[in-house]
Amino acid sequence: QVQLVESGGGLVQAGGTRRLSCVVSGSILSTNPMGWFRQPPGNQRKLVASINSGGGNYYADSVRDRFTISRDNAKNTVYLQMNSLKPEDTAVYYCFVDILGSRYWGQGTQVTVSS
Repeated sequence: QVQLVESGGGLVQAGGTRRLSCVVSGSILSTNPMGWFRQPPGNQRKLVASINSGGGNYYADSVRDRFTISRDNAKNTVYLQMNSLKPEDTAVYYCFVDILGSRYWGQGTQVTVSS
């Protein structure tokens, strides 16, 4: 069974940095796409960043040049480095992994950016 556990959320001031981590238990391959969504209060969950084995990373326009996604395949872990945080980055952040047509989710980690 695949399980994802996020960590690294918390309260940070605007302009600060935060690094989220997501460890995947179970059998995954370096070719399995992984990434992060976020869901601000009262809004829909939207894709923030994703990473594929071929290096074709995706970033939402709102975070490009501020956030960096990376993965350590040996540790089954995906990271989201968040720099220059803004209050509008406040959300619950969810990691995911796609395996054989199914998407698995973590439980979410809250990031709150104070102005």
